[in-house]
Parts: sequence; C-alpha cells; structure tokens
Amino acid sequence: MRLLRRPALLLALVALLALVAAGCGGGGGATTDATEASTEETKPALAKAELITQGDGICAEVNTAVGSVGASAAEPKSQTIQVANLYVDMVSSLEQLGSPKEGETEYAKVIAAAEELAKAEGEVKLAAEREDSTALTEASAKATSALEEFQTQAGIFGFERCSQGPSAPPAAPSSSATEGGGEEGGIEAEEGGGEEYVPPVEEGAVEEVVPEGGGAGVEEEATPEGGGEEGNSGGVGPG
Repeated sequence: MRLLRRPALLLALVALLALVAAGCGGGGGATTDATEASTEETKPALAKAELITQGDGICAEVNTAVGSVGASAAEPKSQTIQVANLYVDMVSSLEQLGSPKEGETEYAKVIAAAEELAKAEGEVKLAAEREDSTALTEASAKATSALEEFQTQAGIFGFERCSQGPSAPPAAPSSSATEGGGEEGGIEAEEGGGEEYVPPVEEGAVEEVVPEGGGAGVEEEATPEGGGEEGNSGGVGPG
C-alpha cells in the first residue's frame, strides 16, 4: 500500500507545482508586455523637421567633441576610448528622440546603422582596454565602415550634421601673428624716426654753406691758401 501511495503523492505534487509555475509565468509575461507597451507609448512622435533639428544638434556636439579629442595631447589609447564612448552616447541619444511622424522607413535605416556603429565602437573600446592590437585594428575598420554607413543613411533622411564627420576645433591665434604685429610696429617706428632724423653736421661746414656775410664771405672762404701768390703774380703782369 505504501508503494502505491508514494507515486500518487508525487504525481499530485508535480501537478501542483506545474500549476503554480504556469500561473507565475503567465503573470510575469503579461507584466512585461504591459511595460514594453507603456514604454513605446511614452516615446514622442516628432515631425520630421523637428526630429532632424534635434538629431543634428546631438551630432554637432559629438562631432565637435570627437574633433577636440583628436586634437588633444592624450595618449592614443585614451583617445580611442573617449571617441568610442562619444559615439555610443550619440546613438543612445538619437534613439531616445523617438520616431518621426513621416519617413519612418528611412529613419529606421538610420537607427539600424546607428546601432551597428554603437556595436562596432563598443568592440573598439574593448580592444583598446585590453590593448589587443589585432582586435583593435579589425574593430577600427568595422567602426569606420559603420560610421560611413550611418552618415550615408542620415544624409538620405535629411540630416546635415549627422551626415558629416568630426570637425576640428577652431585654431587659436598663432604666435607668428603676434610677432608679425611687433615687426609692423617696429617698421612704423623706424619710418617715423626717419622723418625726424637730422644728420649731424659740423658747425664749420654750416658756416661755409650759409655764411652770415653773404656771397662775399663764400668767396673768401673758398680762396685757397696760395691765393696770395696768385695775387702777386697777377700784380706783376700789369706792371
């Protein structure tokens, strides 16, 4: 009798557990479906022009940030990780914008390309953190291709900044411009000084050029020392 009762009890217990599991599973599935539905409902449906404006704003900030990272003096490993994080965050921000009221098919291609970009950049980041040069080379090539595809699809949809690459930050004024300004100032000073400059002249030379006694004085000054002899010879001639 005992042997007959044990199987019956076991079967009853198994059936009870199956019913409990089925009830819990059904309730959990219903809750998950409701959560997903509410999440989808909360996403705004934007006009295409508004979606492009907001999306281009996100891409513009990321392009500038990526350009700044490339122009920084950080180590290549650090730069690679920073760029990967920027692109992953960009994709996440674009996904949060929601779907457009028109052009859903084209925008779906943009988002699909963006997700591939985020995936590729994630592989780049992982390879850089592990310092795996081989994996980093492969992941970088995949990320470059994914970025080009994203830019292409973004341009087809109507994005402007999302279809462009990173932009370098504006260059600071170079020191040569400052030096050039100094040279120009120096040239101006020299020109101004040239107008006021008067060459030194000996006092005797000034008296010879402009004597106080007029022209007679000039003749007397120009008379050589041997003039007396010439005068004597001239006196002898008439005599």
